[in-house]
Amino acid sequence: MLFMSAFWFWNCLPDPLFDASFSTVLVDRDGKLLSAAIAADEQWRFPPRTRVPEKIRKAFVAYEDKRFFSHYGVDPLAFLRAMGQNLRSRKVVSGASTITMQVIRLARQGQPRTIREKLIEMIMALRLELSLNKEDILALYVSHAPFGGNVVGLDAASWRYFGREPEQLSWAESAMLAVLPNSPALVHPGKNRIRLLKKRNDLLDKLRETGAIDDMSCTLGKEEQLPPAPHSLPMLAPHLLARIRKESADIADRGRIQTSLNKQFQTRSIEILDRYHALLASGGIHNAAALILDVNSGQALAYVGNVHDFRSDEHGNYVDIITAPRSTGSTLKPFLYAGMIAAGELLPTQLVPDIPTKLGGFRPQNFSETYQGAVPASMALARSLNVPTVRLLSSYSVDRFSALLKRLGMTTLHRPAQQYGLSLIIGGAEGSLWELTGMYASMARRLNNYATNTPDAPAFFPPTYQIGTRLIAPQENPLDAAACWLTFEAMLEVVRPGAESAWEYFPSAHKIAWKTGTSYGFRDAWAIGVTPQYAVGVWVGNADGEGRPNLTGSVAAAPILFELFDVVQPHGWFPAPELDLVPIEVCAKSGYRAGPNCETRKTIRVPRAALRAGSCPYCQIIHTDSLEQWRVHSNCEPVAAIRSRSWFVLPPAMEWYYKQAHSDYQPLPPYRDDCLATLTETNTPAMTLMYPPRNGKIYIPIELSGQRGRVVFELAHRTPQKSVYWHLDDQYLGETRDIHQVSLAPSPGEHTLTLVDEDGEFLQSRFTVLTKEE
Repeated sequence: MLFMSAFWFWNCLPDPLFDASFSTVLVDRDGKLLSAAIAADEQWRFPPRTRVPEKIRKAFVAYEDKRFFSHYGVDPLAFLRAMGQNLRSRKVVSGASTITMQVIRLARQGQPRTIREKLIEMIMALRLELSLNKEDILALYVSHAPFGGNVVGLDAASWRYFGREPEQLSWAESAMLAVLPNSPALVHPGKNRIRLLKKRNDLLDKLRETGAIDDMSCTLGKEEQLPPAPHSLPMLAPHLLARIRKESADIADRGRIQTSLNKQFQTRSIEILDRYHALLASGGIHNAAALILDVNSGQALAYVGNVHDFRSDEHGNYVDIITAPRSTGSTLKPFLYAGMIAAGELLPTQLVPDIPTKLGGFRPQNFSETYQGAVPASMALARSLNVPTVRLLSSYSVDRFSALLKRLGMTTLHRPAQQYGLSLIIGGAEGSLWELTGMYASMARRLNNYATNTPDAPAFFPPTYQIGTRLIAPQENPLDAAACWLTFEAMLEVVRPGAESAWEYFPSAHKIAWKTGTSYGFRDAWAIGVTPQYAVGVWVGNADGEGRPNLTGSVAAAPILFELFDVVQPHGWFPAPELDLVPIEVCAKSGYRAGPNCETRKTIRVPRAALRAGSCPYCQIIHTDSLEQWRVHSNCEPVAAIRSRSWFVLPPAMEWYYKQAHSDYQPLPPYRDDCLATLTETNTPAMTLMYPPRNGKIYIPIELSGQRGRVVFELAHRTPQKSVYWHLDDQYLGETRDIHQVSLAPSPGEHTLTLVDEDGEFLQSRFTVLTKEE
């Protein structure tokens, strides 16, 4: 019998002692509260704490159990006193419950208040004292005690009634919380406040009497007002909280989740987004998201999934845009640029055609709807020109680029590469702010690893929102440090919103490699930037996909990006990866690797793979008279009088647009009249047909009048002043000079267009006019 009693006594405590659901509590990297979700039983019950702040400890012990630290779970003196009071009153007026006994009563919730139950509580309290120390028992009590309404536990009560952590409470606030578990119904706006105030002040007097506080603290404490109404708990990261509860239910069930966020960065980011939201909403733009990542660890330091206006769900503010797939706009261009440089297929200085282009059925256009003829590749990236970039992708191939993006961590490319086609580079696919910002950060991390002499460290892994949870799978780095560095150098040249072009000369300026993006139909505005320490991504738009006229990356998203960088205060810049860069000579005019005909050259540093790059195709040797006014040849000019020199010559279509933007461009001089008659050398083509494309198919709609519409055919001539004679299917159409355009209405079927200039050079092209049925 004695053995059975001992066995029961030793195993009388339930395991676990408390089997209650907890609120999901999100804290930052320093343990500061960010957001919380109510527990499954509709109670605000934070996860148990392990230590009790000094003020709270002294207040609770003074009010509930003044001999708490000297008894073993049952206070004999208090028990005898309670028995006497109850006998004199002939009813229960005191239970003599110690804090330890109250812990047992809370754990055995729902049990009747009987003498038998009291005896069980006393026995279990004694057993609890054998298992835990006093600080642990007090922590259990304050963590599970009721504090009025649906507020359970010290942490929830501190935030609900005072909007602060328990460690930040005053003596008066600590005293108010100490008296609540005994009578939790005291806290109610406009009800029982006088009684609550008296109990709090009586406790302050008791604390003064025991020497816990001095007279001044007691007097000042009594002057403090009671909280007028419960506070709302912080909602600084509601979208991340919802994401964790959805993606990691097992983690959310633990109650307290420590994230990698920085509360200061998070708060400032929310303020910035909300301020811009107030401005953008007047233009019908209602949503925005921002993400700040630590480059080296990939940890999120700020996670603002949407604007914090939750008064209604009319505009989808509860949607977490950070994880939502959206059209990428131009945000993928740096990866193509870096990939081609890493493969030795592109030099930063290399001229790329920027002319009206049709590739298959795809006709890309620059945002400005203008053309430069030819631009250096680095400028094409900095200015986000669509046409040169599409032509580069056509050279690199969509399949290779899609594979590169997947290796860099992009998981939203669910279709075969050819289904995206060349539009992949200008928004034809969807990506998330989470992954895109992480991909930019991975490029920066590649450079940081090089600088710290750890080039084999994993550089490409997805971001994370928790500390110490990533498992990095070994993988080869698809981009070398040199390609990443050259890409970021080009991205420094993107014109900043509202800033002077010489921003880098201001002492407070930060070096930031950044890129904007705007999706088709003005539905998504992006801005993503990186420094050695941080990667920042911003998305602005409407969650329902509605487009707006001013919804562009440079106008809507870029200003937010730079304000966020002002918050994190980046410093320094990536050192050049010297060992991975080699010097080569390039043509000063074309940017290609210098060929034998290039007169002016310059030296640049490029990855070793660029040593395979082809030489300049645009510098050629021509022969002129002594004044370099006319082109000549040996049949019309004495050899001794002929001057041979290098000349920078672009193809006619590129030249047509290039010379409009470059006044220093010198077209090829014309042949002298007497040299034309005896011309036998092969000449560079003087004409390029801009539209229709060679062997192309066009559709001409029927107008409202019922007649077939017309289409403008366009030609670029190296010398616009030359006359060009137009023929369609051997039928003469007319002559053009200066502006070589003809409006035609060809019938359905195949046609042949023939053009002859006044020098006798001709160009022939076939095209097909489709019928409506085709």
